[in-house]
Amino acid sequence: MTECPHAAGAVPLSGPRFQGDPVRLYREIRRDHGAVAPVVLDGGLPAWLVLDYRELHQVTSDPVLFSRDSDLWNQWENVPADWPLLPMIGRKQPSILYTVGPRHAERAAMIGNALEAIDSFALKRFAEEFADELIDRFCSKGSTDIIAEYAMLLPARVLARMYGVSDADGDALVGSINDMIDGRERALAGQQHLAATMLKLLADKHAEPGDDVATRMLADPGGFTDEEVMQDLMVMMAAGHQPTADWMGNSLRLMLTDDRFAASLSGGRHSVAEAMNEVLWEDTPTQNVAGRWAARDTHLGGRHVRAGDLLLLGIAAANSDPQIRVDGSALTGGNSAFLSFGHGEHRCPFPAQETAEVIARTGIEVLLDRLPDIDLDVPAGQLTRRPSPWLRGMTSLPVVFTPTPALGDRI
Repeated sequence: MTECPHAAGAVPLSGPRFQGDPVRLYREIRRDHGAVAPVVLDGGLPAWLVLDYRELHQVTSDPVLFSRDSDLWNQWENVPADWPLLPMIGRKQPSILYTVGPRHAERAAMIGNALEAIDSFALKRFAEEFADELIDRFCSKGSTDIIAEYAMLLPARVLARMYGVSDADGDALVGSINDMIDGRERALAGQQHLAATMLKLLADKHAEPGDDVATRMLADPGGFTDEEVMQDLMVMMAAGHQPTADWMGNSLRLMLTDDRFAASLSGGRHSVAEAMNEVLWEDTPTQNVAGRWAARDTHLGGRHVRAGDLLLLGIAAANSDPQIRVDGSALTGGNSAFLSFGHGEHRCPFPAQETAEVIARTGIEVLLDRLPDIDLDVPAGQLTRRPSPWLRGMTSLPVVFTPTPALGDRI
C-alpha cells in the first residue's frame, strides 16, 4: 500500500497563516502530521512537506533516492500551463536546479569558480556605494520604508554590477524577481523579464567581455550553451537578490524591535552579526524549498512516499525542530548548523553565501552609520509579512530618524 499526499487534513501551503506566526503553524503541522506532512499547492496539487531536521538532512543527503529531476513528478498531467508556481517548480528547464549527476557537479564548479573570482574588496565597495546612493534619496526626509526604498533595492543592484548587468537593467530587475518568487498572478511575466535581461547580458558579453561573473561563465571550459548559462544566471540572480533583501529586512526588524540589539543601533557591530545569525535560525528568509522528487517508492518519517511524489524542504520548520532545539535560544549565538542555505550537493554554493553576507551586513552597517537614531514609525505588532510560503520577508518597515544631508550635498 502507498499513501497519497492528498491525505485527509492536508495543509494548504498558502494563506495568511504564513504571514503571521509560521513557527506556530509548523509546530501545529508537526503535532498533527509528524515529521513529514501532506500539503496542497495552488491548484489542488499534492506534495509532502519535510519538517524535521533529521528527515530533511536525510532527503538532502541522498540525491539518488530524492532527486532534483523534476521530470519525475507524478502530477505534471494536472499542472496547467499558466500555473503561477512554475517559476519555482519548473519542468524541462536546463538550469543547475534540475540537473543531476556529474553534469550538476560540473555546473556547480562553473558557478562556484565564477563567484569565487569576485574581488571581495570591490564587492564591499560596490555595496557601500549603492547603499550610500539609496540612503541619499531619503535621508533628508526623516522617514522612509526601509524595505521598499532600501533593502528591496540594494542586493539586485550590487549583484547586477558584479554579474555584468548595466545599472539601468539592474534597477528594472527588482520587480520582476519579486513577482516571480511570490508565485502570484505576475509570476510568469516576472520570469520572462528576468530571462530577457539575462539573454541581453550574454549578448553584450559576447560582444564585449568584461571582468564579471557572466563573462567568466561564458569562458568556462565545460562547454555550456548560452541557454544553460542564461538559466543559471537567472537562478543566481533570483536566489541572490530576494533572500538577501529579506535577510536585511528581517535582521533590521529584529534589531529595531528587540531590546537585546538596541546597542547596535549606536554602533555595536558585533550585534549586527549576531542579529543576522539569529535570523537564519529563527526567521530565515528561505522558509520552504521546492523540492525533491522520489525516484522510487520509499518510506520517510513514517510516511509511504510514492515514486514521483514531490517533497518540499521545510527549512524554517527544521531549524525550529524541538528534537534539536530543546532550548530555543541555545543554538543561535554563533552556531551555524541551521539549514537556511540548504544541505548536500544542491546547497547554496559557499561563494554565494559569502556574497550574500557581505551585501546584507554592509547594507545594515552603512544604514546604521548614516542614521544612528533610526526607530520604528509604527507599533511592532502592525508589521506584516508577504504571503509567500517560500520566502519570509517584510511587506514594509516604516522608520523615522533625524534628517541628515545627503552625502552628495556635502561635497
